Amino acid sequence: MSSAASQQREELRKLHQQYQETSDPEKRERIREQLVAGYEGLVHFLARRFQNRGEPIEDVVQVGYLGLIKAIDRFDPKLGNEFTTFATPTILGEIKRYFRDKGWAIRFPRRLQELYQQVVRVNEEMKNQLGREPSVGEVAARLGVEADDVLEAMEMSTAFTPMSIDASTGGDAEEGGRQLSEAVGGEDPNLDRVEMRQILERAMQHLNERERRIMIMRFFDEMSQSEVAKRLGISQMHVSRLQRAALEHLREQIPSEPA
Repeated sequence: MSSAASQQREELRKLHQQYQETSDPEKRERIREQLVAGYEGLVHFLARRFQNRGEPIEDVVQVGYLGLIKAIDRFDPKLGNEFTTFATPTILGEIKRYFRDKGWAIRFPRRLQELYQQVVRVNEEMKNQLGREPSVGEVAARLGVEADDVLEAMEMSTAFTPMSIDASTGGDAEEGGRQLSEAVGGEDPNLDRVEMRQILERAMQHLNERERRIMIMRFFDEMSQSEVAKRLGISQMHVSRLQRAALEHLREQIPSEPA
């Protein structure tokens, strides 16, 4: 680390201490403005992860600043944590909540968009021909693609029309179909509450090596289940099962309301 970077880091650490110790509203506001300016690079870095997802990057950056301010207000420098480590989950959580709550569709790769349209068309054709919902394997065979590719394309449907997690895909259970919840990974609400790196690190120690790699790639590297599957050389369905198991383990280790 350069001397200039070390100096800036030390200055920011002192500002955090001053912000926590002062009770003067005007002084706190001035200090917070300095802290926000000091971490603008972090906000822009995290916001860029969400480029090309249907919203102007300037708007995403502004939402990131809201998460930064929340992190500044909650940060306790006396605990000895690095602020960037502490703030990153809060900023990312605020941005993800922005997309989720507003319901804006994510812009998927053109390949997936085209495949999704083909899956919808073929699914309807085969339903009329068979008199039932075709299975994922049957649709994949008709299109000449892998079943995992069809599953990934089907996940896009929630970006256009909300779908119940209990909805069935590929026919009834006795016909080889299954609930959507079995095809996609679950969402752990506790992850949004993680505020300190050591809490998550301790919880991650209870996962096996493969589960840790999946969690890092999915929630820190922002990789899709399909991308993780290709990286690990396993199926997307297997990734989904391992992810759900890892999240269940984390639920057991991370308290619902951290002290």
